[in-house]
Amino acid sequence: MANPLQGFSVDRDRIKAIGHGLQRPECILAEPDGTLWAADARGGVTRIAADGSQRFIGQKADARFASAAAATSEDVERKFTTGTLPSGLAFAANGDLLISNFGTDCLELMTREGVTRTLVDRIDGQPIGKVNFVLRDSKDRVWITVSTRVNPWTAAASSRVRDGYIAVLERGVLRVVAEGFYFTNEIRLDAREEWLYIVETTGPHITRMRVREGAQGVALSDRELFGPAHLGGFPDGIAFDAFGNLWCTLVMVDQLIALTPQGDKLLLLDDGNPAASKNLLSHMAAGTVTPDDMLKARGTLAPWMASITFGGPDLRTVYVGSLMGTTIPYFTSPVAGLPMVHWKT
Repeated sequence: MANPLQGFSVDRDRIKAIGHGLQRPECILAEPDGTLWAADARGGVTRIAADGSQRFIGQKADARFASAAAATSEDVERKFTTGTLPSGLAFAANGDLLISNFGTDCLELMTREGVTRTLVDRIDGQPIGKVNFVLRDSKDRVWITVSTRVNPWTAAASSRVRDGYIAVLERGVLRVVAEGFYFTNEIRLDAREEWLYIVETTGPHITRMRVREGAQGVALSDRELFGPAHLGGFPDGIAFDAFGNLWCTLVMVDQLIALTPQGDKLLLLDDGNPAASKNLLSHMAAGTVTPDDMLKARGTLAPWMASITFGGPDLRTVYVGSLMGTTIPYFTSPVAGLPMVHWKT
């Protein structure tokens, strides 16, 4: 069977957009009824209905689960008005939202009305670090990625620090299952949940590890590179389609690529600034990159492309999340996306 992405490229003239006034819609969740949920830097999520109407839902502390270290409920509330920065989103089994919070350095659980509590904020007695992404599997295990424990985290992003790790929340216990990654970002399981694919943003590449059952629970082994050792940009978000292609955004150079099941790279969309992208890549390789180098490298459709989400009734609508956009571009794919664990029609 021929790969449906061979020879395909995104037609810019057919790209549409949904949502308005969004802030940092980095991660997007889609539901079968057409509802979208987008992370929002104002401290919560924005719900966008199928008809385009939208509502911002800010995080509110759940006083029932207030930290023992908080002197008053006001201290707990302040956390969600000053420091929250939702990054990755996933649906819990009951439909609530799991949030990997890049601002509070916690894994959180939020109801659809915004009431939020911290699930975990420490691992092995130490602060977790920069929690970047969250993923729930078919066995109701919750996976998180931590990009770095370096403070400030920007130092790790610009100097290729290799202290990222992956942890799993299983049977109420959070434990590290793999470490030593270049700024761990999004992760995805393949259709059979046999392999976990791992974005190493400053690698800049994707690795994968075999999923198996160990003495303590789920474990990872057989780490290997998947696709090119250097992707030509900095991978951020990934998502599988039903054929087995792994779609991937390259942030700042603002390209959308796909890796075939054989690991071959296909360029689907290039929205980057060629001169700024070249400058960014050369400075990153030399270890001399500056914030200005990063800020100059961006496209116009979804500035700093960050994620890919398949939605629509046939899972052929592709939504593109971003770090600097205020809306969500979308287009039609020639192949359906791989249904996520929450996708039940």
